Amino acid sequence: MNIQNYIMGQWKTGVDSEYEAVHAITGKPIGSVSSLGLDYDDVLEYGRRKGGNKLREMTFPQRGLMLKALALYLQSKKEEYYAVSSATGATRIDSWIDIEGGIGNLFTYASLRREFADQPFYIDGQPVKLSQNGTFSGQHIMLPKRGIAVHINSFNFPIWGMLEKIAVNLLAGVPAVVKPSEYTSFLTEAVVRDIIESRILPEGALQMVAGKGHGILDAVQRGDAVTFTGSAATGKSLKSSPHYLERGVPFNLEADSLNAMVMGEDVKPGSPEWSIFIKEVTKEITIKAGQKCTAVRRVLIPKEHIEEAAEALKTRLSSIKYGDPQIQGVRMGSLATKLQVTRVQEAVAKLALENEVIHGNILGESEVLAENPQAGAYFSPLLFVNEQPFKRLSCHTVEAFGPVSTLIPYRSMEEAADIVALGKGSLVTTIVSSDKENYKKFTLEAAYSNGRVLILDSTSAKESTGHGSPMPLLTHGGPGRAGDGEEMGGMRGITHYMQRTALQGHPDALTEITGRYVPGAARHEANPHLFRQHFEDLVVGDTVTTEKHMVTMDDINNFAELSGDRFYAHMDEKSLEGTIFTGRVAHGYFILSRAAGLFVDPPKGPVLLNYGIENCRFTKPVYPGTEIGVQLTVQEKINQEKRDDQDIAKGIVKYYVEVTDDTKEVVAVATILTMVKKREQE
Repeated sequence: MNIQNYIMGQWKTGVDSEYEAVHAITGKPIGSVSSLGLDYDDVLEYGRRKGGNKLREMTFPQRGLMLKALALYLQSKKEEYYAVSSATGATRIDSWIDIEGGIGNLFTYASLRREFADQPFYIDGQPVKLSQNGTFSGQHIMLPKRGIAVHINSFNFPIWGMLEKIAVNLLAGVPAVVKPSEYTSFLTEAVVRDIIESRILPEGALQMVAGKGHGILDAVQRGDAVTFTGSAATGKSLKSSPHYLERGVPFNLEADSLNAMVMGEDVKPGSPEWSIFIKEVTKEITIKAGQKCTAVRRVLIPKEHIEEAAEALKTRLSSIKYGDPQIQGVRMGSLATKLQVTRVQEAVAKLALENEVIHGNILGESEVLAENPQAGAYFSPLLFVNEQPFKRLSCHTVEAFGPVSTLIPYRSMEEAADIVALGKGSLVTTIVSSDKENYKKFTLEAAYSNGRVLILDSTSAKESTGHGSPMPLLTHGGPGRAGDGEEMGGMRGITHYMQRTALQGHPDALTEITGRYVPGAARHEANPHLFRQHFEDLVVGDTVTTEKHMVTMDDINNFAELSGDRFYAHMDEKSLEGTIFTGRVAHGYFILSRAAGLFVDPPKGPVLLNYGIENCRFTKPVYPGTEIGVQLTVQEKINQEKRDDQDIAKGIVKYYVEVTDDTKEVVAVATILTMVKKREQE
């Protein structure tokens, strides 16, 4: 059997063999892996041209729905992936993180479609007035890059590693080539086969290189983007290539790092936080057999509790059965390959030169629950202790990528932060503490050397996703050794694949280009009233100009009585000395409310409800005797898909509300959101 590459619209077997994949538990052959003979210039150009063109034609909502459909499809096939995943040595829980965590990323990024206008590009921020009379304005927009994303992934998460990356670039409108590790590419291949067979993605939007992929990065051109997940040494070597500097190619590195977990000074044996700490450290050592880029490698404990904590961890680790995940009761599986066992043993040998072993042995040998222990890639949990963390530095520089951690005593929260920083940059550190002063002090001291800090206590533990789980809407990455990169992060991740461009011109031009009304652009009087028009019929820039209303002292008094807002500026003329006001001033919220009374067309029609207010500003005081009028303008339209057959067909309409006084000066502005029925619903 061959593990194949999917390139240029076909499944292709590489020339010869680069690696023979084997079952991590049984040692039996799985298949031959090779990418030899592939022409990467053609592969990448195929993706740019074939997949990129199709993706860029789609709007953000369309791309989001595409991701949602893909997530639902893969979810229906997930049990097949669990079966294949077991060959990587993973337990059911390990596989859950990889499989359902990856699919969850697709769902999360699919939901972000609601944050974008119904356009193939992103309107970034608010328009900027660049001239006194408002005839020259600016607006940033972001468009998909005309390149391809090349994702080089590690062996530990064959599914999550791929899906968490492509969810972002596909929503941005950029195609991808994924190159999983050859060691576990058989699992990635199983998922990619289903993705291709589903025909949910445009052809060329996703390609896969199963083998070692030597030469793929040489084919990268300006406009492309590279992401690399793996060892810090390999990643930094690739990132420093002049090739990327010359062509301006962004290279995002997410590297394995020496992450830490810190027990706060306030945590005492028997407390809820003590139990949380022991449980979380044990989990991070044993899940995926320690093969996670976020796994805890350094465990910091107050000096006076180091012995008790060590005994608690040893007891907990001793109770965990490890071996073949198919055997009932086994809670920790094997490493991914025998080669990985050798690498962990080499790293452990270096750590053992200056750190004391307090649990397990440096060969990783222990009782294994398996039919043939010698066939599997097993390594048992191992704990070191380092009593002199500022002198014995190997635990801050050497990573054993397996179930291996080092306990370190500390004397103060400041010292704990200094010890964490000796790792020269980590993806994540957790502080377990219920003392606000402790966790605040530590967090603000340690954040600079970490990409993420988890504050964990008994109030959050039940719902917390834990130390090892980066979240799709938050950035994943870290400084220094961790790679100096960022991925995911919701909108932040999407913009990584887009080019920001500043537009300058008359508001009419900016409105035409962006499809969003820019203040100062021409406004056409709506006929009929905007509230009488269905979603499809509304035109950006169409406006309702209202009648006038004279603000009176009775308005101010009545609004104060109704709202309960008796702020002195509205009610006490004697208290105005030293303020900007020359008399009692109307409430800003009265002005906004009265504006609604002027522009709302009351009878039942296509407008279903008021959805919210954005960017509300009161720009000039309004005194009794002032006449105000309103212009209500269609600013932007956002399509909404129906949730089911019974749902009402509708969209969100943003209206720009501008309130002016009798001198034609603006006294208030706001954007209101309404839900408007579509004509097809009638």
